[in-house]
Amino acid sequence: MSKTAFDIWLVWSDRRLHVAEDTTALAVLQEAGIAIDVGCTHGECGTCATEYVEGDVIHNDSCLSAADREHEFCPCISRARGTLVLPL
Repeated sequence: MSKTAFDIWLVWSDRRLHVAEDTTALAVLQEAGIAIDVGCTHGECGTCATEYVEGDVIHNDSCLSAADREHEFCPCISRARGTLVLPL
């Protein structure tokens, strides 16, 4: 699994968050006050699947379909290259 650092831009609230190599997007989003339902935290259940509108996602989950991956990612396990834009 890739452990690259990346940024998240919450486009509607114009907030930028940094996801370091040693943490998850889920942890960073929750720390920023974004409420996300959580299940397994291993990318197997899809409970935390979150919409994104732009970005190069590194999908490390095993639950999302190819069609779902075009607009959702599992922040508990997946990462991104560059900046990931969320409609939040």
